Amino acid sequence: MLSTNGSATDSGVLTQLRAFLAQTRLPDDGRLPPERELAGTLGVSRAELRKALDVLEAEGELWRHVGKGTFIGGRPLDTFADIGALARRSNPAEVMRARLAIEPELARSAAFMASPDDISEMRFCLARSRQAETWRQYEGWDARLHRTIAEATHNSLLVGLFDTLNAVRRAVTWGRLRANPVRPAPDHHSFAEHERIVSLIEERDMAGAAEAMRGHLSTVERKLLAHHDRVAG
Repeated sequence: MLSTNGSATDSGVLTQLRAFLAQTRLPDDGRLPPERELAGTLGVSRAELRKALDVLEAEGELWRHVGKGTFIGGRPLDTFADIGALARRSNPAEVMRARLAIEPELARSAAFMASPDDISEMRFCLARSRQAETWRQYEGWDARLHRTIAEATHNSLLVGLFDTLNAVRRAVTWGRLRANPVRPAPDHHSFAEHERIVSLIEERDMAGAAEAMRGHLSTVERKLLAHHDRVAG
């Protein structure tokens, strides 16, 4: 992995790390493996790995907590730093109600503020989610799309609220939601719903984007909670 061209090597390690995060099943709290273990898995040095982690942290893709580890997503608000405790006081129904209260407004703001680069990233996520070979890969790209929409608001407080909600969502126990098939069907409802949300954001249709996000999350809520009730029952 060593190279006389440091920037090319760093770029390669970053690509490897992104692929690992998109395809690997992480613990519910989103914690990455320890640096030594992760470097060994990727076949890179710890110094190279740290540079790649620094880039993703600067981009808001992960955050570090001294003594606890490195976690996927943006750093939660300090008020809700103990995500595990907050998740234990919550449940899937509360999580979905919170998403319905917040994410349509993020889509509305994104329709006003999104840059061409934001739209390009959203469309990249759409394409990769359709190419996913497993539910885990699909869910990784789905999460990245929703966070990209939050980032497109260009409002750090809104992104922080989204990251906190998302961290709780990951930590709440949902039961076993996926069985067969091993990947989303080509006509999976989210594909068309995500496409509509992104198109309306690109068209600067604020009300339409908010309503499309609300409709999408309502479908997710109905399907997930129905499944959760069957598992719990």
